[in-house]
Amino acid sequence: MLRARRLFRALRSCSSAPCPRPRPSARLSVRDALGSLGTSGERVKVQGWIRSVRSQKEVLFLHVNDGSSLESLQVVADSSCDSRELAFGSSVEVQGQLVKSPSKRQNVELKAEEIKVIGSCDSQEFPIKYKERHPLEYLRQYPHLRCRTNILGSILRVRSEATAAIHSFFKPSSKINLPEKNFFDVPAFLTVSGQLHLEVMSGAFTQVFTFGPTFRAENSQSRRHLAEFYMVEAEISFIESLQDLMQVMEELFKATTMMVLSNCPEDVELCHKFIAPGHKDRLEHMLKNNFLIISYTEAIEILKKASQNFTFTPEWGADLQTEHEKYLVKHCGNIPVFVINYPLALKPFYMRDNEDGPQHTVAAVDLLVPGIGELFGGSLREERHHVLEQRLARSGLTEAYQWYLDLRRFGSVPHGGFGMGFERYLQCILGIDNIKDVVPFPRFTHSCLL
Repeated sequence: MLRARRLFRALRSCSSAPCPRPRPSARLSVRDALGSLGTSGERVKVQGWIRSVRSQKEVLFLHVNDGSSLESLQVVADSSCDSRELAFGSSVEVQGQLVKSPSKRQNVELKAEEIKVIGSCDSQEFPIKYKERHPLEYLRQYPHLRCRTNILGSILRVRSEATAAIHSFFKPSSKINLPEKNFFDVPAFLTVSGQLHLEVMSGAFTQVFTFGPTFRAENSQSRRHLAEFYMVEAEISFIESLQDLMQVMEELFKATTMMVLSNCPEDVELCHKFIAPGHKDRLEHMLKNNFLIISYTEAIEILKKASQNFTFTPEWGADLQTEHEKYLVKHCGNIPVFVINYPLALKPFYMRDNEDGPQHTVAAVDLLVPGIGELFGGSLREERHHVLEQRLARSGLTEAYQWYLDLRRFGSVPHGGFGMGFERYLQCILGIDNIKDVVPFPRFTHSCLL
């Protein structure tokens, strides 16, 4: 381990003036350190991981990062210090003084007085190599280490900022205290949606949302499916048209994205530059245009007239496949497009019947976005007791959903809601091709590494 006293004596001997006894250091994140020039004589402590080491004749340069910023903090130390353990990937604690940097590459640097190696790293064995731009496919093999790279760090900071932006958009209430022990006297399952619970809450609060993990047991290895993913779901009372619901969906997408772009510009730029060149322009195109609206029937007509050969033949009454969704967005000028009014037979019992004769559609909506396909899915809910009762009876679900019928008996109101796949949203704004690269620990069929 590097001997801090030895380094401190070496640095002190380089100064012609006597060095006073150091005052206690204020701990700063790298992000905060980069944004401050400090005050005269102020000492700070920074903890993080070494991103690079460069030794010159009289001085040693380290770049240290703690994940709070894309940019690393330059640390300047005396070259006489023992640098054998100061290797790429090692964790360190550095105390010293923040000073204005003479280099144009950074505003400030940390003049080290004391360096401690907390955990050494064998850079030869470390699978992530300094100055190598590893493909995302390679990094996916190391879910326990890949978050230390610049690109995954940027993606996860954007993920964090987008989470905060979504909470800000919905203005959540205070935290709910969960019990320390979770056990039930009835069977319990991993949720695929919080929608029905939100409908309960929408009977007392006019606007509610939830944001948490959901699960699917789909046998899919596609680039847009996970077995565990996060979903944003919202339910709004006293809403009577899909237009009103779509307005909230579009505002959520745009407001969240604008906040991410404002608060994480460097991280987003890194993804756009190295992972998805040209995606910045595509994203700006989405943000500056109003989203389009077509009906399911119009969508099928567009697909039937397409010169493209589809694996799944488009037919009225059949569900839209990913290839269909991507074509529709491209056909609409790569602007997100709402597809509304799907056949009743394709949708769950709770979607509101449009009562439109032979076609028999429901007030459902999907938002399709470039490169991804479906991002949002929602509908108006069937609030009429007699209609819902008939639908449940035909499906043999009346007994299991008696409580759901009760919601229609006691103060029911027109309402609607939607869900947005959070990882797909991150794919959309960053241009990430594979959904497994926007979540810290991807879990999918036949794979649960951590």
